[in-house]
Amino acid sequence: MLDNLTTLQKSLIISIVSVIFFIGSAGVSYSVFSRVNASGTTLSSFIPGPAATVTEDPQAPKTEECPLNGSMHTKADKANWETRYPLAVMIENSTDARPQSGLSSADIIYEAVAEGGITRFMALYYCNLNDIQVGPVRSARTYFLDWLSEYNALYAHVGGANTPGPANALGQIIQYKIKDLNQFSIGFPTYWRDYQRLGREVATEHTMYSTTQKLWAVAASRGWVNDGSNGPKWEDTFIPWKFKDDNQGADTLSQAATKINVMFWSSVGYASDYAVVWNYNPGCNCYKRVNGGAPHMDRDNNQQLIAKNVVVQFETESSANDGYPNNEHLLYGTIGQGKALIFQDGKVTQGKWSKTSRLSRTSYTDSSGKEISFNRGLIWIQTVPEGANVTYN
Repeated sequence: MLDNLTTLQKSLIISIVSVIFFIGSAGVSYSVFSRVNASGTTLSSFIPGPAATVTEDPQAPKTEECPLNGSMHTKADKANWETRYPLAVMIENSTDARPQSGLSSADIIYEAVAEGGITRFMALYYCNLNDIQVGPVRSARTYFLDWLSEYNALYAHVGGANTPGPANALGQIIQYKIKDLNQFSIGFPTYWRDYQRLGREVATEHTMYSTTQKLWAVAASRGWVNDGSNGPKWEDTFIPWKFKDDNQGADTLSQAATKINVMFWSSVGYASDYAVVWNYNPGCNCYKRVNGGAPHMDRDNNQQLIAKNVVVQFETESSANDGYPNNEHLLYGTIGQGKALIFQDGKVTQGKWSKTSRLSRTSYTDSSGKEISFNRGLIWIQTVPEGANVTYN
């Protein structure tokens, strides 16, 4: 039937058919994932979830230190994590994204404004054996690539900034040869949309999900395994931070800080929706997170998010001026050095962050130049613009 058509006409017909197929399949996916029966009860049995939980042998000694955050694990767990690369997942923090899934199980979390005063997370996973459900997954930004590069990590995201210019994250992913797990190239069932995750409908951009094991499986299928076949193992060139046990080796220059207030932007009307308060809890020697005035919870275990260490680093912030609507693409001065506040053990150390290149490790030192030792457990790093309102007492 197409034999008498020109190449251009054939291409147009194929494109139109592809679009129709995509729209039809999307409609089917939506009906599957958000079906409602006659009584109004949401049917979600078709939505993929994480695999069965895996736990460490409680009798086995925890002698192995996680290179990302110093948490202690068994030899069997270490044998598992050494076969793979760290996994970084972009998770959004729009109000319609809360509560998110999987943040409480990360080893390290980076947080910065994505656009318009709305913050976004890059959660790093490595030393947890469980299959962790993560989401909503969102798009890439250039400054997260600078932090990601310290770990030679896999990068899971849904598209990203791609306007030509300094904020072109998708172009930089290719340029930097990032081990990319973009949803656009993978799709279902590794990624799926859950339209009823909050018991109510939200916009499509707040619905993308995956799990850590599904993402690591795709990475393995692409040859991204940590067996030396891709060059040196990732940990051979990785420089871990120093770690300590709780309330040991505290910096003599530190002072009490049991409540932290972080305001990323104060110039937008909804800035309070993204303001963060960390409250120190001596029972767990940790900081409990409040976001937008409410306890910040993990949807999948209904636990309030906590961090053993909170780092607030101040960096220059500027607009990319790349022609994107409303000039919303941002740049941060990730390379160089600047002021840092390190909170742990109910105290704060006023120090400095330093990073000499995209591939180099960020270091944190106190005012005397001594390297900071972090408590074992989740490290939460918040990047705020220089001059941001950060208070503590």
